[in-house]
Amino acid sequence: MRIQITIGDQHFQATLDVSAATRDLAAQLPLTVEMSDHGGVEKTGPLPSPLSLDGQPAGADPDVGDVGYYAPGNDLVLYYGDQSYYDGIVVLGRMHDDAAERIANMDGSITVQLQR
Repeated sequence: MRIQITIGDQHFQATLDVSAATRDLAAQLPLTVEMSDHGGVEKTGPLPSPLSLDGQPAGADPDVGDVGYYAPGNDLVLYYGDQSYYDGIVVLGRMHDDAAERIANMDGSITVQLQR
C-alpha cells in the first residue's frame, strides 16, 4: 500500500509492507502526528492507537528511509539516520526517493500528515 506523507509544503511517498501492523495503521488514516527529533537519526511521534504486533519479530534494525513503529512508546518513526537493532522496533515500510535526506534537514519538531 502506498501512502503520502506531507510535512509543511513537502510531499513524500512511502510503500507499506503487508502486515497486521500496517493494516492497523491504514485504519487510522488520514492522520496527523506531531513528531520530534530523537537521537539525530529519527523523527518520532505518538499514534492515537497501538498497532498489532502479530507476526512481528521482537525487534528490528531499520535502514535509512524506513517507516517504523516503536511499540513500547506507541510511536510512528521516520528514520533518516542509522539506527541499530532495538527491541520493540517494527519496520512498516519504506519512503521513496530522497525523503530521508529531506527529513534529515528539518530541524526540531514537525507536523506530519499521512494519507492514502
